[in-house]
Amino acid sequence: MNLSELKPPVGQTHARKRVGRGMGSGMGKTATRGSKGQRSISGFRQMRGFEGGQMPFHRRVPKRGFTNVFKKHFAIVNLGRLDRLEGERFDPDRLMQLGVVRKLGDGLKILGQGEIKRAVHVTAHQFSQSAAEKIRAAGGTAEVIGQAP
Repeated sequence: MNLSELKPPVGQTHARKRVGRGMGSGMGKTATRGSKGQRSISGFRQMRGFEGGQMPFHRRVPKRGFTNVFKKHFAIVNLGRLDRLEGERFDPDRLMQLGVVRKLGDGLKILGQGEIKRAVHVTAHQFSQSAAEKIRAAGGTAEVIGQAP
């Protein structure tokens, strides 16, 4: 057996329907569009969500809450993760190189989950209170970057 002998199971693939190719094809004249009406003409396009004039579903359903467009989205790293990494200095660029953070968004925030057992110098846009305390207690420094990228 080789790759050239592989075929899909019977009935899995279908020939493309060629419409509007004359009366003999069985799909000539109206080309399977029925007769008359808005949908039968070339270039027909209906509004998304249009339901024939009845109140569309997206307007019938009640709306709740809102999305704050000004919300800041920080990349988050916990202290436990920093403790497992090699090195004593960590900043947003270094964490991206190491693959800990994929994209920064509005900046980097360090959270206090986990323990840090060595002195490290961490530079980030924000620190949780517990994270900053744990870093300083271990003999390290927590430096805040003034402006997010």
